[in-house]
Amino acid sequence: MKLLKDVYEKAKVVSVGSTLITVNEFSDQLPALRPEVLSEVANEVVKLMDSTADKIVTEEDKGAPLATAVSLLTGIPMAMARWYTYRLDSVNQAAVDITSEYFQGTLYLNGIQPGDRVVIVDDTLSTGGAVISLIESIRQCGGEVIDVICAVEKVQKEGAVNVFNKTGITVKTLMKIKLSGEKVEVLGFDELTS
Repeated sequence: MKLLKDVYEKAKVVSVGSTLITVNEFSDQLPALRPEVLSEVANEVVKLMDSTADKIVTEEDKGAPLATAVSLLTGIPMAMARWYTYRLDSVNQAAVDITSEYFQGTLYLNGIQPGDRVVIVDDTLSTGGAVISLIESIRQCGGEVIDVICAVEKVQKEGAVNVFNKTGITVKTLMKIKLSGEKVEVLGFDELTS
């Protein structure tokens, strides 16, 4: 995880209201995301995830590049939760409220069928709001969440605790960070990563 660590050690930290966020190559494509960074992270996610999944789910914002790469590496189809509805009668769609560090509104998930075994893949775990909404939408469609993997966890927001308390699901992460002032402190890596 040398490249991902380097990306976050060089990340800019900005204040949005009372929230500190990172702006970086991996989650924001600032600068443009190098294929070798995406490949490194996607390969680590594949090593960590339950490979018996029928589908991969992410949200259309920052998790999309990573989930797409994981789908390509595993051959597992991907469904993407969106911020708008298609309004098609023939679609099995779930609509759930979402409150996350970055967004508040409604999340719409299509492409999950009853009985599907689903892995959620996302770039960052912060408050856990997006992951909780994804879990709720998958369950609303009749799917089963068998794994949740986020590449980076901002530990001070306690997202992993929030997700577990609301859903009973443990989130796996590759790298843990802490934001302090204008600096990103890399705290460690999951023991399964290189």
